[in-house]
Amino acid sequence: MGYRKEKDSMGELEVPEDRYYGAQTQRSLQNFKIGGERFQRELIRAYGIVKKAAAKVNSDAGRLDVKIADAIASASDEVIDGKLDEHFPLVIWQTGSGTQSNMNFNEVISNRAIEMMGGTLGSKDPVHPNDHVNMSQSTNDTFPTAINIAAVESTTHKLIPELEELRHSLDSKSKEFDSIIKLGRTHLQDATPLSLGQEFSGYTSAIEHGIERIKNALKSCYELAIGGTAVGTGINSFEGYAEAAANEISSITSLPFKTAQNKFEALGGQDCIVDLSAALKTVSGSLFKIANDIRWLASGPRSGIGEILIPSNEPGSSIMPGKVNPTQCEALTMVCTQVMGNDTTIMVAGASGNFELNVYRPVIAYNILQSIRILSDAINSFRVNCVDGIEANKEKIDTNLYNSLMLITALNSHIGYDKAAEVAKKAYKDNSSLRDAIITLGYMSGEDFDKFVKPEEMVTPSKK
Repeated sequence: MGYRKEKDSMGELEVPEDRYYGAQTQRSLQNFKIGGERFQRELIRAYGIVKKAAAKVNSDAGRLDVKIADAIASASDEVIDGKLDEHFPLVIWQTGSGTQSNMNFNEVISNRAIEMMGGTLGSKDPVHPNDHVNMSQSTNDTFPTAINIAAVESTTHKLIPELEELRHSLDSKSKEFDSIIKLGRTHLQDATPLSLGQEFSGYTSAIEHGIERIKNALKSCYELAIGGTAVGTGINSFEGYAEAAANEISSITSLPFKTAQNKFEALGGQDCIVDLSAALKTVSGSLFKIANDIRWLASGPRSGIGEILIPSNEPGSSIMPGKVNPTQCEALTMVCTQVMGNDTTIMVAGASGNFELNVYRPVIAYNILQSIRILSDAINSFRVNCVDGIEANKEKIDTNLYNSLMLITALNSHIGYDKAAEVAKKAYKDNSSLRDAIITLGYMSGEDFDKFVKPEEMVTPSKK
C-alpha cells in the first residue's frame, strides 16, 4: 500500500493513498484502538446531508464559491448514497463531541471534491476541509444535527411502518379470533372467559399507543442544532444561516426539520433523543409482553397451554427429535432487552457533559440507531414468521375453558360469593365439574346451572 503525506495543525502524517480521509482521521485511527463499533450507514448518510445543506446555504449567501460549493455537494451526494462508506473507519469510542468524525467527513468530502475538480489529494486546494466543507459549522452543532436527522429518517421510514404492519396483523388476528371464547388468566391462574379476539385486541392497542408515543417523541427531534456552531452563539456563521440550513435539510429529506429555538439547549444536551429512546423502551416493553404471551399460549404441544399454534420454522433441538421452539418470540424479546439497555446508556449519556456541550454524542448516536434498526428488523421478522401464521387450537381452548373453576363467577349474582366459592373448592377437591358440585351441595339444579353458566355471555358486561 502506498502512502501520501497530509498535514493538520499538529504536523504531517502518512495516509493511505487510496483513502479520501486525511491526517485528523488517521490520528484518530492511531489513538483510539477501542472495540470495533463504527457509525451506522444512517449517520453517514445524515452527515452527508448536513454538509450538502451547508454548502448550498453558504453558496447562496455568497460566502462560498459556486464551483467549490457544487463540488462539495456532489461529493456529499456520494456520501449520502453510500458510495464512500469505506472511507469512514472511525470507532465510536473517541472524543465525546465527535470532532474526529466531523473532520473525517470534512476530509473525505474535501478530497473527493478536489479529485472531481482535477486537483491533488491531500493538497486542500481548491477545497479546504475546514475553510470550505466546514464553513459556518462546528462539530458541536453538526454532530447533534446529524444524530437527529438519522434518528428521524430511520424511525419515520423504517420503524413506524414496521409497527404499523404489525398492528395491522394483530388487528386481523383479533377479528379472525373474535368468536372464539377461551379461558382468561390473571396472576398466571385461571380467570373468567374472554374471546381470543379480545386478547389480541389488547396487543393491537398496545402497538397503536406505541406508535403515537414515538410520533410524539419525534416532534422535538425535528429541531436542529445547526447554526449554533461552537457554544450556541453561532460564531463564524451568519444571520439567517441556521434557518436556511434547517430549511435545506428539510427540503433534502422531505421531513419537517426546523431550526432549534434555543441552540444552547441543543448543544448542551440531546433530550429529544433521550425522549425518543424512552419511547422505544416503552414499545419494547409492550413487544416483550406480547411475545411472551404468545409463546406461553403456544406452549406444549402436549403439556403446556397450547391454545394457539405458531409456525414451525426450524428444528428446535440438536438432541430432541421433532422439537420446535418459539424462536421468533425469543429473538424479539432479546432485541427488546438490548433496546432497554441502550436506553439506560442514552439516558446517562444525555444527562452528562458540562456547560455548553454534551460530550457523549457518539455513544448516543450509535445506541439510538442500533435500537431503531434492530427493533425494526425484529418486528418484521416476528410478524412475517410468527404472527401472520398464528392459528387457534379450538380443541385445547375448549378443554381449558370448560375445565375452569372460574366459570363459577357467573353465579355470584344467583347464589352469592360465599356459596360460589364453596362450590369451586368442592369441585377442585373432588376433581369434579362445577355442575356436579353445585348439584351435590343442593344450591342449584343442573338445568339452572346450564342456563346461567354460558361462557359466551361472560365476555361482555351484563345488559340492564
